[in-house]
Amino acid sequence: MSLLLAIFAIFGWQPALATAIQAVNVTPERITVQFDDTVENASAFVLDNPYRIAIDIAGARAGSATGQAGPIRAIRQGQYNPQTARLVLDLARPAVFQNGRFSDNGREFTLDIRPASRVQFASAADAGRASFLPPAAFRARPPRGRGELTVRLPRATPANQMELPEIQGPRGRPLVVIDAGHGGHDPGAISPFGNVYEKDVVLAIALATRDALLASGRVRVALTRDDDRFLVLRERYEIARRLGGELFISIHADSAPNTNASGATIYTLSEVASDAETARLARRENAADIINGVNLGGEDDDVRSILIDLTQRETMNISARFASLLRREGGDHMPFRNDYHRFAGFAVLKAPDMPSVLFESGYLTNAQDARRLFSREGQRAIARGLAEAIETHFARRTTSTD
Repeated sequence: MSLLLAIFAIFGWQPALATAIQAVNVTPERITVQFDDTVENASAFVLDNPYRIAIDIAGARAGSATGQAGPIRAIRQGQYNPQTARLVLDLARPAVFQNGRFSDNGREFTLDIRPASRVQFASAADAGRASFLPPAAFRARPPRGRGELTVRLPRATPANQMELPEIQGPRGRPLVVIDAGHGGHDPGAISPFGNVYEKDVVLAIALATRDALLASGRVRVALTRDDDRFLVLRERYEIARRLGGELFISIHADSAPNTNASGATIYTLSEVASDAETARLARRENAADIINGVNLGGEDDDVRSILIDLTQRETMNISARFASLLRREGGDHMPFRNDYHRFAGFAVLKAPDMPSVLFESGYLTNAQDARRLFSREGQRAIARGLAEAIETHFARRTTSTD
């Protein structure tokens, strides 16, 4: 590291010149940003007190912008970091954005603006950042500068070579696999309150959840990691599948530019991500034994795809029901966002034959959430909520099959 700092001091850090913002056009319903070349991406989020909408353009250099129309009282533009321009729309009254999109050539970004109530504005502020990509053919690559480092990450270990963790708990009980997100060289989010890493917080919650479940003796438990190690994303759910897990929970802690965003969120696999994963699985040469030991190797592609799809749809339904259960059982132990159940294409949710959720335990960027996530008492409270939901989930399944 000392050598790298010396190199940077001698040669400097010289990023490529970013694309310039040429113009910003404002109407009562829309803001349009024009560039002189392609950019990497755009994102937008809402800020409260006072009412604002912020737009970040990665790969762009700020220019000048003025204008007002409808709810937009003024526009400010600046350089958020050397490669990201930020536009801030000061609002005269609550308004939210929708339908962010790039033009076909990638040199224009449009965001629709519509009036909103105070409640709708607060909900949008809690939702955090929305991201938008230009068409792939016109997407600028991130700039490369002198002094840049490339770190080669390890490949996922083949499933038949994985070192599997210990399963704890009474024989014959259902098995839940708990995954503490991030780890090793991947710290996850970093809290501004005490410089605490997400990887450490979620490991503590995972360990506390394991202890709570083992104390009751109703469920067997395995952890994908019980120390500070790095796992490739697909290794995490493959570990659970090889252990015969009947429920998979990946624990994380969120962050957001809006420090008012707070509460837990539960993610399950989205329909779009499910379709893409089904297609990928159907194309795999080793599709045999992909679903609960059912050999699909002798089926043609269409039949294989249908069988995988049917299994995954049922898995997604069970995952969604568990999300509702976790909100109900965990609500006495931790706060949840109003829109607590969301859908996404996270890699760790893509096991086709095992109910899976990604649990964001709170926001490291929110002072109140951070106090709970950092404290032993708060971690144990979250663990109790998780444990009660897990035990109720398996009790229901046992009752329904009797």
